[in-house]
Amino acid sequence: MNAVAAELREILKGPVLVGEPLRLHTTWRIGGPAGLFITPRNEEELFAALRLLTQVGMSWIALGTGSNLLIRDGGFSGAVIHTGALRDMEFHEDGSAKVGGGLPVMRLIRQCVQRGLAGLEELAGIPATVGGAAVMNAGAGKQNLAGVLEGVFLVGPEGPEYWSCERLDLRYRASAVPSDRIVTAAALRFGRASSELLAKTVKQRLLARRQAQGVGKPNAGSVFKNPPGFQAWRLIDDCGLRGRTVGGAQISEKHANFIINRGGARASDVLTLIDEIKKKVQKQTGIELEPEIRVIGEA
Repeated sequence: MNAVAAELREILKGPVLVGEPLRLHTTWRIGGPAGLFITPRNEEELFAALRLLTQVGMSWIALGTGSNLLIRDGGFSGAVIHTGALRDMEFHEDGSAKVGGGLPVMRLIRQCVQRGLAGLEELAGIPATVGGAAVMNAGAGKQNLAGVLEGVFLVGPEGPEYWSCERLDLRYRASAVPSDRIVTAAALRFGRASSELLAKTVKQRLLARRQAQGVGKPNAGSVFKNPPGFQAWRLIDDCGLRGRTVGGAQISEKHANFIINRGGARASDVLTLIDEIKKKVQKQTGIELEPEIRVIGEA
């Protein structure tokens, strides 16, 4: 581990951290330590780091805002690649743009409002990066990223690539982006609207999100996808699970598809609740809920 860290320090200008607590980097505030934690500044540094990690056989994951992610209590023994430095933005007169994969979606939306660019305003408040939103085809209201996305720039162990929307195969909360690629940037094309109208929509969406999802404690957003024709929160609520607690984790009393960290929650607490929800909903309704979150790391 120390030898790999030393080599990465030769490649990267930023810090190479050993044993960094991942709870500091997830919205759930849960997660054990990372073997290595790095933040490449650009595509070139990222490619060099991935090439080295591949050569030495070390596993790795990409991490943006740490939403929609549960890291187990044993942490992740490989390298965690934080995309937070990949935040460049290029806007063009024709309504197109190229934005970094590590850029928070909310920051992008605010820039779009200023420029009168429409297409993402209903996603206001989503705690994701552009890269994560592309991989998951994040959506809210009547919009999703697929509505403005033209393609993504990826980097893997063999170098950079560009994938068009057709190849991405965007669908509900999913895409064809493989786990050994990192989205470094997205090519977008927006519609036009007045900044005043866009700002009003953003304000309304943020208020609605606070009212419906303002659970007041660390969380990872919706835990389960909505099955066709159903709302996951209602299925969970109808099974009497609202407020159910295991250790420091609780099914939110305000939004039943959220699991909150009341303080000191462990990943094992959250996983126990997820398992209970799946089993009870399946037993009472015959519907199998599919998690929207990713679970990684060692127990």
